[in-house]
Amino acid sequence: MNMAMNAYNALKSQNLLKNDSLITIIDFNSPSTHQRFFVLDIKNQKVIKNTFVAHGMQSGVNIAETFSNRRHSNKSSLGLYITRETYEGKHGYSLRLDGMIEGLNDNARKRAIVIHGADYVSKEFISKHGRLGRSFGCPAVPMDEVTEIIDLIKEGSC
Repeated sequence: MNMAMNAYNALKSQNLLKNDSLITIIDFNSPSTHQRFFVLDIKNQKVIKNTFVAHGMQSGVNIAETFSNRRHSNKSSLGLYITRETYEGKHGYSLRLDGMIEGLNDNARKRAIVIHGADYVSKEFISKHGRLGRSFGCPAVPMDEVTEIIDLIKEGSC
C-alpha cells in the first residue's frame, strides 16, 4: 500500500492524473480466489470497489509469481498505470492502460494490456475449478462488474 501511495503521489505532483481522487490496486500477492482488485477513494480514505481479478496465464496458476513487460509473454505486469480511453473490442467494453515505469510495464499499450470483463472471473468459475481463469496478461474482471469498474476509473486515474 505504501508503494502504491508513493507512486500515486509522484504522478499527482507531476499533474499526470486527470482523476486524482481514486487509486486502483491489484494485490498480486493474494491468490486469484481472493478479491484482490481494489478501488480506493483517496479523499475519503475508503474502499469503494473490491472484486476478483485474473492474472496472466504464464504468471502462475492461482497466485501470480512471475511477471513480464514482453509482448506475447502472456504474463501480468507490475507497476503503475494510468487509465486511458475506453473502446469496444473482442472482450466488449474495455479500458486501455498506459504503463508508467520504463522496462517494467511501459509496453502495456503495445501488448494490448487492458481492463476487460471475462466469464472466467467469477465465484462460479472458482467453485468449479478451484481458482479463477487466466488471461493473456490483462487484469480481467467479472463480466457483471466491468462497466461499473471502467466507468469509475477511466480517463486518467491510476
